[in-house]
Amino acid sequence: MRVWRLRSLQEYLAHAARTHADAERDAQALARLVPPGDPRPFTVPGYSYPAGAMVEFLVDYQYSATPGQINWRERLVCPVTGLNNRMRACIHLFDMEMGVYADSRIYLTEQVTPTYQMFRQRHCGVVGSEYLGPGAERGGTRADGVRHEDLRQLSFADASLDAIVSLDVLEHIPDYLQALRECRRCLCDGGKLMWSVPFLPHEQASLHRATVDAAGTITHHLAPEYHGDPLGGDGVLCYTHFGWDMLEQARAAGFQDAYALAYRAPAFGYLGDAALVFFAVA
Repeated sequence: MRVWRLRSLQEYLAHAARTHADAERDAQALARLVPPGDPRPFTVPGYSYPAGAMVEFLVDYQYSATPGQINWRERLVCPVTGLNNRMRACIHLFDMEMGVYADSRIYLTEQVTPTYQMFRQRHCGVVGSEYLGPGAERGGTRADGVRHEDLRQLSFADASLDAIVSLDVLEHIPDYLQALRECRRCLCDGGKLMWSVPFLPHEQASLHRATVDAAGTITHHLAPEYHGDPLGGDGVLCYTHFGWDMLEQARAAGFQDAYALAYRAPAFGYLGDAALVFFAVA
């Protein structure tokens, strides 16, 4: 897998210019994978890093904003692990970048997902959680063992964690700056936060689709956008599509460094538009 470390919009634009020819070839190869005029699911061969095996990744037309187009980020599902493109790449990059050990204390902001189950198989010191609502007890668990955490007010002690992984969660938190500060509080010095979010790679400023005032009233600045909820229901409101200012905000929250990793690895089934995962060092 080829990986590039980027810390700003300017660095990203320079990277995109350098790799433009590769991106064009990837797009042409991607188009050839799609059966013309046939909307049925199909498979793409590749190596699944979490499964440790060659597989046939499932591709269909779910989660696409445009009918007839494929959301490559959310598909290419491994038949062994149930993990899609984004999830598999995050596990791969976690192993490459996070520097954890067998006894490292790792917190995932999810618990009822295939990603959490994969982390539990690979690391003994993993704690996961879901957001169970405003009335739930901090760090409490419901009858089925699912733990509650609010990323804006975590129950963990100061400097008690070595790593935090938050995949497609921050966009659902209106006060995500407070969430970044909480992550920094809970990480030990040198610990790392890894996260993914809907991202606008050519924009410096984040796009605030909705905001919440002190009284809790939501104002929609764009048409409401809802993402899937692992606990069921009608979906979770997306407040923000992030720009490169997110990294500056992570540094302002107390992290000593924040950066993106761009990656390219068609052989692993990491296909589609430019992919970025984000890291911050406490």
